[in-house]
Amino acid sequence: MKVLLIGSGGREHALAWKIAQSPLLDALYAAPGNPGIADHATLVQLNVEDHAAVIAFAKEKAIDFVVIGPEAPLVAGLADDLRAAGIATFGPSKAAAQLEGSKGFTKDLCARYDIPTGAYQRFKSAEPAKDYVRAQGAPIVIKADGLAAGKGVTVAMTEAEALAAIDDCFDGAFGAAGAEVVVEAFLDGEEASFFCLSDGKTALALATAQDHKRVGDGDTGPNTGGMGAYSPAPVMTATMVERTMKEIIEPTISGMAKDGNPFSGVFFAGLMITAKGPELIEYNVRFGDPECQVLMMRLKSDLLPILYATATGTLDRVDAEWRDEAALTVVLASKGYPGAYDKNTPIAHIPEATEEAKVFHAGTALKDDRLVATGGRVLNVTALGKTVTEAQAHAYALADRVEWENGFCRRDIGWQAVAREKA
Repeated sequence: MKVLLIGSGGREHALAWKIAQSPLLDALYAAPGNPGIADHATLVQLNVEDHAAVIAFAKEKAIDFVVIGPEAPLVAGLADDLRAAGIATFGPSKAAAQLEGSKGFTKDLCARYDIPTGAYQRFKSAEPAKDYVRAQGAPIVIKADGLAAGKGVTVAMTEAEALAAIDDCFDGAFGAAGAEVVVEAFLDGEEASFFCLSDGKTALALATAQDHKRVGDGDTGPNTGGMGAYSPAPVMTATMVERTMKEIIEPTISGMAKDGNPFSGVFFAGLMITAKGPELIEYNVRFGDPECQVLMMRLKSDLLPILYATATGTLDRVDAEWRDEAALTVVLASKGYPGAYDKNTPIAHIPEATEEAKVFHAGTALKDDRLVATGGRVLNVTALGKTVTEAQAHAYALADRVEWENGFCRRDIGWQAVAREKA
């Protein structure tokens, strides 16, 4: 099978690494990829916003299957155009990708099909949103409706913080994503990520994870795209997984189909485990980043046939087998992130991968044959262990061998699970 992978981040490096292990694979291309992905795939300089160019390349190379990694091409309808050209594609349609592309769309779906989530209102201007916040009080959550690279959400602990977040959205801090704002109830509990594949009718539960959104140790500082993650999430017991499938995933699949937007791809459900059980915070329609990295380390099965079955409506014929070990990833980011940071800083050394540990590239490039950091989140140091505590020790030992002067990381990734293991 000839495969084209769309994307250039840590998630796509993890997918490329796993797909490359498949005995079904004849050739793997990645557009645009990164220096880490280049170890597993032939990099192609395609403008993925030019759907006609992507289709032309796929036809020229006789590509059998396209895997779309990031959310933006999905929301832009790349999967629709590829499928219309007769190319099997992993990823939801533009209509179904609204689950991530519009937080208001998802909240309305939850309301229609009794999917547990926080109470909410949608607003297209600042003053009514502020009035609603004043009436509800804090804590309260303010979300830019559209795609904001994981940064458009403010969990406001004070009314003043909420009002400022509304101003940020409508003043253009998140561009077009903030043209509409969703204000929703603060849910109290423990966050978890749940991943599940759907081909529009069948659901295949994958695995659970927990990530760390805030930039600083102790979950302090501003939100980021994610500073680390681990899998499995201890809070997601077998009972909680079963409830999530029955109360959240299955009604979503049937509701989307009923509404004429059948969902094919991966559900990444951001959950809050409250006293009442699992409640949906938000949906993403692609693998998480950095959660994908820990999932791929734990997946025993061949990934390629599972993704292909999802794309071709045959998900009922495959299964996913997981390693018992825990996996943990630590994000090495550029100093200053999520604010301003220097670009093109040199990375002098990345340690070699072993069977138990690997460094995935997220925001790197080659400049004059030197590896440099081009993004905010740059490397994902990922390791396995018998416990989260052991995986954490292995990941930090590897991270400390990376030679990059402008890099920093949190030192407490996995703290909730580690505390549970020590209790």
